[in-house]
Amino acid sequence: MGKLGDMANKVKEMAKDHPDQADKGVAGAERAIDERTGDKYDAQTDKGADAVRRSYGSDGTVER
Repeated sequence: MGKLGDMANKVKEMAKDHPDQADKGVAGAERAIDERTGDKYDAQTDKGADAVRRSYGSDGTVER
């Protein structure tokens, strides 16, 4: 696998080891995108964030 694939796998493993921190990062990224787009793509960012959370086994609950 290339360097990008190796990096992605390393990030997934780190997220599995620290799901609370990963959830906060995903929530922050989602919030930043929503703010910059004026919530125009809110449904898409919700769906994407949920997919990311599922990829490392999170239940998706995060304190904001």
